[in-house]
This record gives sequence, structure tokens and C-alpha cells, in this order.
Amino acid sequence: VQLQASGGGLVQPGGSLRLSCTSPDIKLDDYTIRWFRQVPGKGREGVACISEGDVNLFYGDSVKGRFTVSRNNAKNTMYLQMSSLKPEDTAVYHCTAGAFWGQGTLVTVSS
Repeated sequence: VQLQASGGGLVQPGGSLRLSCTSPDIKLDDYTIRWFRQVPGKGREGVACISEGDVNLFYGDSVKGRFTVSRNNAKNTMYLQMSSLKPEDTAVYHCTAGAFWGQGTLVTVSS
């Protein structure tokens, strides 16, 4: 199963980015989607989670109020809207659908 996160890049502190997660193989609406981030040498951190049917939403404490997760079912795409970015948000961001993982996308927050 292919699962691909995209939309990362370099952004200044206080800026915004929108990450996307899509798959040609599975219908994302059928899965709980999680966003994780990882910094080399540090542990994996859960960022956001949206359950199938959008029944439950969860955000990590460090991103609450700044990040928003959403779906576009017509495009079979999940989004992670990130605002008020901080240097400590710099990481590789991954999306997962159930037990499926994909390649991540690098977000760098720096002036």
C-alpha cells in the first residue's frame, strides 16, 4: 500500500504550511489517520489523529490551537494545516492509515 505525505518545505517562524496525505491504493476515509513527526535522534511524536468517520479528533499538546487536521474525501486526501510554526516544529512528518505508513515529508522552520 502506497501512502504519501507531501507539502513540506522551509518556512519562517510564524508561518504556515499545509501537508497532504494521499494513497492510490486505499480509501483513507475507511481508516483512522494519524500524523506523526520525528526528529533524528529523538523519539516519534504523535501530532494529530482523526478517526474514520471523523468521530474523534486528537491533537498533541505541543500543537493544539496551531494545527488542524481535515479530509477531502472526494480527493482521497488528508490535510494537516500547520500555523504559527515554531523552530521546534522542524521534523519529518509522516501520515499513517491504520497500520500503513508512508514516506514522510520534511518541514523546516527557520529564519
